[in-house]
Amino acid sequence: MEKIQLGTPDGTAENVDRLAELFPQAVTEVEADDGSITRAIDFDALRDLLGDVAEGTRERYQFTWPGKAEAKAEARRPIAKTMRPEKGKSKDWDTTQNLYIEGDNLDALKILKETYAGKVKLIYIDPPYNTGHDFVYDDDFAKTRGEYTLESGDYDEDGGRLVANTEGNGRFHSDWCSMMYPRLILARELLHSRGCICISIDDNEVCALKSICNEIFGERSFVCTIPRQARASVQNDTDISVNHEYILIYARCRRQTNRRLKESNASDWMLDKSFACYPKTSDESRYANPDNDPRGPWKADPFDAPNVRPNLTYPIVNPNTGEAHLPPSGRCWRTEPEKYQQLLSDGRIIFGASGKKRPQLKVFLEEKRDYGEVDNTWWDASRIQTNAGASKDLMKLFDGELPFNTPKPVSLILNLINLGLPPDSEDIVLDFFSGSASTAHAVMLENSLKKKRIRYILIQLPEPHDGSFNSLCDVGEERIRRAGEKIRAKVEESNRKLKIGEEPKRVPDIGFRVLRIDSSNMRDMLATPEETTQEGLFDSADNVKEGRTDEDLLFEVLPKFRIPYSARIKERTIAGKRCMVVEDGLLVACFDTNVGVDTIEAIAKMEPVYAVMRDASMADDATHANFEELFRTYSPDTVRRVV
Repeated sequence: MEKIQLGTPDGTAENVDRLAELFPQAVTEVEADDGSITRAIDFDALRDLLGDVAEGTRERYQFTWPGKAEAKAEARRPIAKTMRPEKGKSKDWDTTQNLYIEGDNLDALKILKETYAGKVKLIYIDPPYNTGHDFVYDDDFAKTRGEYTLESGDYDEDGGRLVANTEGNGRFHSDWCSMMYPRLILARELLHSRGCICISIDDNEVCALKSICNEIFGERSFVCTIPRQARASVQNDTDISVNHEYILIYARCRRQTNRRLKESNASDWMLDKSFACYPKTSDESRYANPDNDPRGPWKADPFDAPNVRPNLTYPIVNPNTGEAHLPPSGRCWRTEPEKYQQLLSDGRIIFGASGKKRPQLKVFLEEKRDYGEVDNTWWDASRIQTNAGASKDLMKLFDGELPFNTPKPVSLILNLINLGLPPDSEDIVLDFFSGSASTAHAVMLENSLKKKRIRYILIQLPEPHDGSFNSLCDVGEERIRRAGEKIRAKVEESNRKLKIGEEPKRVPDIGFRVLRIDSSNMRDMLATPEETTQEGLFDSADNVKEGRTDEDLLFEVLPKFRIPYSARIKERTIAGKRCMVVEDGLLVACFDTNVGVDTIEAIAKMEPVYAVMRDASMADDATHANFEELFRTYSPDTVRRVV
């Protein structure tokens, strides 16, 4: 029986594995300090394989700061922590696909990586802007092993995990960069090949953030910077009022060609595994039918196009005036003369409303429905609510109280969802600086308006709350409950007003599972030989910590089988012992005590894909001896593990 190795994987070992796949010649074996033999990278061999490299004091283009090396190492460093289920704080636990995680987002991202690597389609975050008045995560990369082991929660002795980053701090920018770097490394690991990350930021750190993202995601993966009008009023206590913020967008793998979805490339565009922005829905108000064209409403687009091409440069004669028109300077016509004549004969060329202008192309609404319109990078207050508007909406939801000072507009996240996800999406949206849970609100609203089944994962540190809530997590969870019920009521009201034959709307998933980051359920996971005593060995015969439940154990082992935390779980009694059946038999777990041969035989006869139990739970030596034989007899393909 193979024992499950708990805790998150060592990122350094994973990187060695990746290099071994690409360059097996560069992997060798060395003797470790304890005398064991381990794999290592032969950098001389790697240098020979790669050719010219930047090394030593050789000048190179780079972005650095004090603490960068430690920030990189932190992304790779394993942790002995787990997700513990909080059923009492959850909503619709048995059916929901949504997750709300309470804890340090760095820990959460490391844990999520085991199961969700390459599965998240859209990440939106609104991190601290480093204004000198907000807070930065206090990541202490210099902890000793003993200090790390003793730290079971997410707070320091003063009850805080965040620190004020004032401008007087000598590491003002460095601390912020070191906080963001490992989190963005892990975020990239979670992104789907067609996924993207959208980051809200302002002028304080936009340059540093872009440099970090260029390094982690690659400059070729940069999609755009969207300036957003965050404020409508003028701030009069300064020399110039700053009314904008930015949204930086990077892809996991940015499409280099064929970015625009058109009729001519639709099939290839959909099959491509790299990222491209989805077109926005055509604005029907821009279309009309003044000439009663039987093809329906249309709009007039210019007939010229960028660049100068000799085969697309020719005179077009206005049949109404006889005036000959050439393309504007530096441009050409859209089509060659033969295609132009076809369009003219088909009634698709007009010469302005008066008939006396330059040629224009009729574009019909029906033709645009499937392919939409290209979005642009200026999002003003007519499209996206200002921050003040977002605060007002939150106050309405909380009966006049503002439980969070800087909520992001739901409309902002809705627009990003439509930019990064397909119309029929069932994908995952991740927000690991969740704040007031605007992202969850937006996902539920989008699912109610369209035929989508988007799921969300939110992560938030349980910062103490100054108002009527205990923590910021309580604010976010309550917002989801209130917003969800409001959305449900609106959908049900709409369905009651349907006419015969009209299709009712589906009530979206308004539930969420709450999971809390905590130390591992198992004792002494990080104990070294010199820290282990004889007495401790006897105490660890049952290696589960006091107060930890079977559900706690199950949620710690789920990532080892790549099973998502949203999986359906049913409790069953099998041969008198309490067991948990995951996804109708994908995994059967039994952590009960004194488990005998009859229970193991019954589990084996269920033929699960995975089976797991506690080593200390087996009733006697006979059970241990028969465990493997029973599975070889009844379900030889079952992967069986013990903890």
